[in-house]
Amino acid sequence: MISKVTLGVKIGVTTKYEKGFSSDNQREYLFSYSIFIENFNDFPIQLLKRHWKITDSVGIIRIVDGPGVIGKQPVIQSFENYDYQSACDFNTPMGSMEGYYIFRNGDSGKLFKVEIPRFVMVTEQKLN
Repeated sequence: MISKVTLGVKIGVTTKYEKGFSSDNQREYLFSYSIFIENFNDFPIQLLKRHWKITDSVGIIRIVDGPGVIGKQPVIQSFENYDYQSACDFNTPMGSMEGYYIFRNGDSGKLFKVEIPRFVMVTEQKLN
């Protein structure tokens, strides 16, 4: 697991190559990822927005911005956690993702940015 703590919020990421949903011949590679968010602050937080920078192995970049994650804007209580799963497709057998979330402090209402650490996704054949 790759993880990083920013302003009392830990983001952890694990990835998996989805071979059954991928095709070398079609240059379609699907990866699933799990995000684990842990709130170490003494106040609740709400995840409002996400920003992703998705880069394939030839340097093509996609930017994805939007509200919440997987259609939700979860509230995470103090010293509790939240996790979700999603997926990303690439035209190359390797790529990376990184970005940030915008959270709201549940007590003060102030917004703050939490970094999502860069993580790499690689097909099994590239690892050999």
